[in-house]
Amino acid sequence: MSCSLARPVEWGTVSTSTTASSFGPIADAAPSSLCAREPHVPADRLVGEMVPPPRFDSVRFDTYIPDPNQPSQTEAVRVLDGFAAGLGGAHAIGSGSGRRGFFGFGKKPAKAPAGPRGVYLDGGYGVGKTHLLASLWHATPAEPSLKAFGTFVELTNLVGALGFQKTVQTLSGHRLLCIDEFELDDPGDTVLVSSLLRKLVDAGVALAATSNTLPGKLGEGRFAAADFLREIQGLSAHFRALRIDGEDYRHRGLPEAPAPYSDEQVTKAAYATPGASLDDFPHLLDHLARVHPSRYGALTDGIEAVCLTDVQPVPDQSTALRLVVLADRLYDREVPVLASGLPFDRLFSEEMLNGGYRKKYFRAISRLTALARDAKPLVKD
Repeated sequence: MSCSLARPVEWGTVSTSTTASSFGPIADAAPSSLCAREPHVPADRLVGEMVPPPRFDSVRFDTYIPDPNQPSQTEAVRVLDGFAAGLGGAHAIGSGSGRRGFFGFGKKPAKAPAGPRGVYLDGGYGVGKTHLLASLWHATPAEPSLKAFGTFVELTNLVGALGFQKTVQTLSGHRLLCIDEFELDDPGDTVLVSSLLRKLVDAGVALAATSNTLPGKLGEGRFAAADFLREIQGLSAHFRALRIDGEDYRHRGLPEAPAPYSDEQVTKAAYATPGASLDDFPHLLDHLARVHPSRYGALTDGIEAVCLTDVQPVPDQSTALRLVVLADRLYDREVPVLASGLPFDRLFSEEMLNGGYRKKYFRAISRLTALARDAKPLVKD
């Protein structure tokens, strides 16, 4: 199936295949298409972008608002704040310039002091784990070049780009490595990353992580921490698990997400919004299969709003997992999503929502719903 802008939609005698002037107030140019983009991301960009995503640029511990009915949230802030403060002098970095080279060559850093050198944030989706993880990164007293923040997928992509040994050398001079959404559902990659983390702990790097749930574990209980500590094998003693209870904050006290719009409304909004993209949803799903998920962030570079027509149920699990990654990247970048067709809570089948990747799909629904709410102002009355 070829990639294109949204399918023509008839407005009486006018369709989207007519000139841009047919749409009334328009942006400086017609909307772009994500389907037309095939980004290539060099390895140095993968390293340079290991910082909290733009959505979390300004988050801090004091901007996290604990639910007064969930004391574990207040306790997590207290423990993490103290953990960050304790990293101030924990890692002796090389000599001379005060840091090691890009790939970590130089004097081996001093061993870290004894005791837990990592924290694991255990909780359901939407309780603010990423907010707290990013706050820890910001609060740690070290230059940004000596702290790394990324998802599990981004870390495995880094290993693929640099190789295992150079990844160890690159990160060994860091004070802190934060891993969001540690993928417990991929045994091969879990072993790979566990080996990497073992090397980094030996080098004195502090660790912090959140994770998803193992396949088949359908509840929201405390099993996630036990699974995480078991899967990272010999590293368990280096982590302190912090339970964060609570409801999905993205819907706490907020209005319901807007219902999907018509194809006509979405197309008009795309043409009227500078930097918007416009794509037919089934075509976009096809295109995602041809772009490696490590490039989905680059796929959205410069995009100010994503407009989608004909949203339909996702046809299979492989496609669904790719859509989850795209939803994460759009949410990180705070890109509003305007859509026609089915509402986002009907993207995934009942079988998917009851299966091993349940938490991923619910996270995607939650994030896309938040972005749909953000897109409401794009539609003019």
